[in-house]
Amino acid sequence: MKRRVLGGTGMSVSEFALGTMMLGAMGNTDHGESVAMIHTALDAGINFVDTADVYSAGESEEIVGKALKGRRDEVVLATKFGLPIGSDDNRRGGSRRWITQAVEGSLRRLGTDRIDLYQMHRWDPFTDLDETLSALSDLIRAGKVRAIGSSLFHPEQTVEAQWAAERGHHHRFRSEQPPYNVLLRGVEATTLPTAQRYGMGVLTFGPLGSGWLSGRADPTAGHRNAGAATPLFDQAEPGNRAKAKAVGELTELAAEAGLKLAHLATAFVLTHPAVTSVLLGPRTPAQLTDLLAGADVALSDDVLDRIDEIVPPGVNLNQKDILFLPSTLGDKHTRRRPR
Repeated sequence: MKRRVLGGTGMSVSEFALGTMMLGAMGNTDHGESVAMIHTALDAGINFVDTADVYSAGESEEIVGKALKGRRDEVVLATKFGLPIGSDDNRRGGSRRWITQAVEGSLRRLGTDRIDLYQMHRWDPFTDLDETLSALSDLIRAGKVRAIGSSLFHPEQTVEAQWAAERGHHHRFRSEQPPYNVLLRGVEATTLPTAQRYGMGVLTFGPLGSGWLSGRADPTAGHRNAGAATPLFDQAEPGNRAKAKAVGELTELAAEAGLKLAHLATAFVLTHPAVTSVLLGPRTPAQLTDLLAGADVALSDDVLDRIDEIVPPGVNLNQKDILFLPSTLGDKHTRRRPR
């Protein structure tokens, strides 16, 4: 599997990364099978593994820790902090108090003494960014973290974070993790050029669009959140109808090109020059095996042009799919937490 350098970190990472959100109570509850899936990914050449403290309340990190015993040095290991852990307001966000607790919990569950990429899971409107970056910089100096990144930051938040790091002489975010797929191309006009401007690596997630691009005959069925009445698939929603039409045309295009739709979708994301690595988030061994089979797929200019005709560059077919949720940690204007 080909590799790319993650931003300015000097760390070489595989073009496919393994996302482990679906390992644990949120997806696959079989630890043995989940560990085997991680080993399958490593054996296939993936050296970039991503998790978060909030995934299955830490269970995902524990599974990753089990899988990496004896293989830790093979892996660029990424995890995240910041989303709420329980109901305590002090167990979330980017305060120094929480960061110093959260990193110790992640290190313990992962069974390691260092995290290669420690990512802030969401922007925190309650905490001075200087405090957050100062605390993260101290973790780098202590050797507990090698590099820091952000996840689901608005472009203007990315810019502010870069400026704050320069002003305060802190370590800066070296990567950003946005959602990106053929049906959700808005980041091409915002997040991706911003990351390029600051030399940041980009680790994208959701290449299959929550199952829309998986290749199922009916994309509104079969996904864990599927069902015609759910917001992701409700055909009463104009954006979802637009997605259904596009998926039909993309399916025909993939067939003409001799490709599976899922492989076309992941290859499309990797084509963008700002993207470092694409997160695969399988729940089952079969899903992982199928996705790995598309590792060497490259799209011709003709196919890319056809994709642009189906979904124009920089366009989100359903604006409600955008996951930049400022309410995740509360409203800084009212100082109220979400309920």
